[in-house]
Amino acid sequence: MAIKSSSAPSESINTPPSTTTTTTPSSVSFSPSTYAKIAPARYLSAHLSLPPSSGGPFRPSGRSPSTFRPPTINTGSLSNAFGSAVVRIGDTACVCGVRGEILDLKDVGDYRAPSASSSFSSSLPLSGEEGEDGKREAKREERRAQTEEIARLDLLVPNLELATGCSPLYLPGNNPPSGLAQALSQRLLTLLHTCGFVRGGDLRIWSRSRSREPRASDGTGGAASSSSSEPSSSSSSSSSSEEEDDDNDNDDEDITRNEEADEEQLKPQIKAYWTLYIDILFISLDGNPFDAAWMCMLAALRDTTLPKAWWDADAETVLCSDRVDESKRLGTIGLPVACTFGAFEGEDQRGDEGGAVGNVTGRKKHWILADPDAFEEGLCREMTTVVVDADGIGTEEEEELKVLRIEKSGGEAVGIKEMKELVGKAKVRWEEWKVVLDERGK
Repeated sequence: MAIKSSSAPSESINTPPSTTTTTTPSSVSFSPSTYAKIAPARYLSAHLSLPPSSGGPFRPSGRSPSTFRPPTINTGSLSNAFGSAVVRIGDTACVCGVRGEILDLKDVGDYRAPSASSSFSSSLPLSGEEGEDGKREAKREERRAQTEEIARLDLLVPNLELATGCSPLYLPGNNPPSGLAQALSQRLLTLLHTCGFVRGGDLRIWSRSRSREPRASDGTGGAASSSSSEPSSSSSSSSSSEEEDDDNDNDDEDITRNEEADEEQLKPQIKAYWTLYIDILFISLDGNPFDAAWMCMLAALRDTTLPKAWWDADAETVLCSDRVDESKRLGTIGLPVACTFGAFEGEDQRGDEGGAVGNVTGRKKHWILADPDAFEEGLCREMTTVVVDADGIGTEEEEELKVLRIEKSGGEAVGIKEMKELVGKAKVRWEEWKVVLDERGK
């Protein structure tokens, strides 16, 4: 019986699993997408806090903090535009079309003719400067003058729109342009006026030079004036001879002034300009819209061809040729590339300070993310955009990438040391964009 009594407790201990699960609370698990919606900051921090031994740090998209999304470009997508391009960076995609309209100088209130240094074509050899350094400086001065001319006359007009359904934030309906679209349009315009990407000389429309017509001889010059200067009789006085000499001098001055006026009229003159309207439409938006819009606009401008146009003096209007072989490719200078970075501040969930990119304050850490997507942008408190480009004046071997512009908003995560690192990453990104654009051709 003792054996039987001892076996009774053992039977109570070896209870079925169903009875034990009722006494302990069950664990709750979420899918990654649900966890990202409930605690997005902790979700992103968990990925960035992974040590290198576990393949980290990396973002939810699988990219490292310094990795950009690969770009793709197609040009000539719109048949009815002067130039067009479609750019896709990850899930961010936009299309750009360029159309031209003629701006008559009669419609310009306070027009100032460009200086002589900016009136010649950049394809012609420069004169008056000695040495290669002088020629390059003259070309830079010409570029600055033409950029100022474009900005003064508003010859480049970018306009950005966010299509309905491009992201969950933009729903169907007759809604006014969003604040983001207006801010991006202004940033694009400012950078266009800063970098001098478009050759202003290609936007000018000139009058055609006319052939000189022979001046009809009258009593004011030529043979008539010489014959009228002869004395009427051999007994003329010395005073009358002096008066005739003065009249001859005045006639010569009148002839010279008339010839100079004719020469001025025969020279080609600027009569109108091309105004380029650059329309950008986002068909999908997944973060970093400025970089995508800027590169889409550059690709469309490089693809732009302008019809041959001239001022007709008889019709007093601008005429355009409909022949495709007479159209001219719009001239561009350099390749300014914009690179945007976001600074995210979260908790280092590893409990140590090694292996991650960023500064540590207690358990708080910040990471600098290149080309942030929409999920990451919503968590970044600080955004920095670096624009780099070569000079566009010398040869490719002689040129060096330079910083054209830096835009920074919010936060103190990006200091001098971090900014130098961002400039280095922007230069690497410039090489990537140059390869992609060169494959599409100019």
